[in-house]
Amino acid sequence: MTAERTDYCGTLGLGDVGRRVTVCGWVHRRRDHGGLIFLDLRDRSGILQVVVEPSSGEAFAAAERARAEWVLAITGTVRARPAGMVNPELATGAVELVPERIEILAQAKTPPFLPAEADDVDELVRLKYRYLDLRRPSLLAHFVLRDRVVFAARQYLHAHGFLDVETPALAKSTPEGARDFLVPSRTQRGRFYALPQSPQLFKQLLMVAGFDRYYQIVKVFRDEDLRADRQPEFTQIDVETSFLSQDRILELMEGLVHHIFRETLGVTLEPFVRLTYDEAIRRYGSDKPDLRAGPPLVDLSGARAGLGFALLAEAPALVGVPLIGVQPTRRQLDAWVDAARQLGAGGLVWIVKTGDGVRSNAARALGEAGADQLMAAAGLGSGDGLLVVAGPEREAQAWAGALRLRVAEDLGRMEDGFRFLWVTDFPLFEWSEEEKRLVSAHHPFTRPRPEDEPWLEQDPARVRALAYDVVLNGVELASGSLRIYEPELQAKVFRILGLKPEEIEAKFGFLLNAFQYGAPPHGGIAFGLDRLVMIMAGAKSIRDVIAFPKTARGTDPLLDSPSPVEPAQLEELGIRIIPPR
Repeated sequence: MTAERTDYCGTLGLGDVGRRVTVCGWVHRRRDHGGLIFLDLRDRSGILQVVVEPSSGEAFAAAERARAEWVLAITGTVRARPAGMVNPELATGAVELVPERIEILAQAKTPPFLPAEADDVDELVRLKYRYLDLRRPSLLAHFVLRDRVVFAARQYLHAHGFLDVETPALAKSTPEGARDFLVPSRTQRGRFYALPQSPQLFKQLLMVAGFDRYYQIVKVFRDEDLRADRQPEFTQIDVETSFLSQDRILELMEGLVHHIFRETLGVTLEPFVRLTYDEAIRRYGSDKPDLRAGPPLVDLSGARAGLGFALLAEAPALVGVPLIGVQPTRRQLDAWVDAARQLGAGGLVWIVKTGDGVRSNAARALGEAGADQLMAAAGLGSGDGLLVVAGPEREAQAWAGALRLRVAEDLGRMEDGFRFLWVTDFPLFEWSEEEKRLVSAHHPFTRPRPEDEPWLEQDPARVRALAYDVVLNGVELASGSLRIYEPELQAKVFRILGLKPEEIEAKFGFLLNAFQYGAPPHGGIAFGLDRLVMIMAGAKSIRDVIAFPKTARGTDPLLDSPSPVEPAQLEELGIRIIPPR
């Protein structure tokens, strides 16, 4: 390359007219207009139109040869586009470059797809050629945003006295949570490291060490089933702090999110709503409620008395989805009845009230008086509708919560914007049907509410935690808690989880030992950076905001991994592959 780049393509504008510049990049599009060649040159900053005339000699010959995705260096003069030829879709749409020299830096084979046309290409193909996919300006924009989010987070945390501390990537396998990714030790056969599911233990030890405020933008690993918002490796904004109450931690972390949105998107967020876990379940049927989906659910259990319809009158609980100002079609109502059945609800009663009276799929059993009774209990009147789900309380709430989201989508009533809330006071434990025992609802280092500690021995399922989640548009964005820092209390929680004394010592003895040397009260939180950027960018999957993601099956089509290794490597590690049955 003989010419040095002076400017990025996407930075040139009317203020640069008359300047001699050198730009470098990829041919995004090439158009030959019979004697006049237009090249759209693309780099990370944007696209610049280059107009090559036959009189430009060698530059024209190079432009004739150039094809899509060839890499060029172009030296020329910036000029304003002719009147009527301005392209408002481009940041550089008011100018163009007239070249005096075009240098071909690299040729390209005909690609399997063009970045300009990649939106309709199968995702597996795009992942196999991820380096081409990442050339898409729309995808590149996600990573520009991601960079700005990380910078804003560091900026805020540094200003509030947090230290950026790296923790080990080779850690210890511990129970609870997802499966670990294991790393065999070559020098100590039969022993394994684990890739960390979280820096949880290390950041608590940093609090014992007196670091006071820690953060880390950290990669973590979990061997679990995948979906659109999950990957086997992902990135967290991980935070821990000492000597702060739960309210103060929530205030500090809410400030972090406000700062990120203000600095990156120019958006001023509303104060976060706060709901307890029980309130979230009761009002939205979910501990990850989407506040954009219209009004909350209504508890209709108190309106059962006197109903002539036994299915509702004798049900353990009734939960309603209010349809305020909605007159749904019969097709929509039938679709919601089918959706309720697919969710597992035995059925769905719908009621619609107009000036002409009441319509319902249970009109004969309910009668107009019964329908009016339920509508009044829901605070609804003429012009409104109501969906009623019956069943055990928690199940009915979950079914109604899912229907609330379905209704908002079907009616086009899902609000725009970013709706945040805190969910607090989660259960400390939950019952695992698979393991037939209590497991931690968050993790085993979560602190119980002080007033619930007496129930640890008598009725542990009743104990609430000093735990909190950040939810954004129905997605769990962050999870945190105050931590246990007393060795006796931590050992008690381990025992409730079914760990034997020798297991506690083998797996967590180092932590309990550290707590005996002056552990401060502490707590923290971890934000899913990939999920945050996904929602901010309006992307459909976290794969769109991770440079080199895995597929839903956990494979990497680009590297063809996971892949077999040489037998000698396995022998060195003392590992033998057992074929699947």
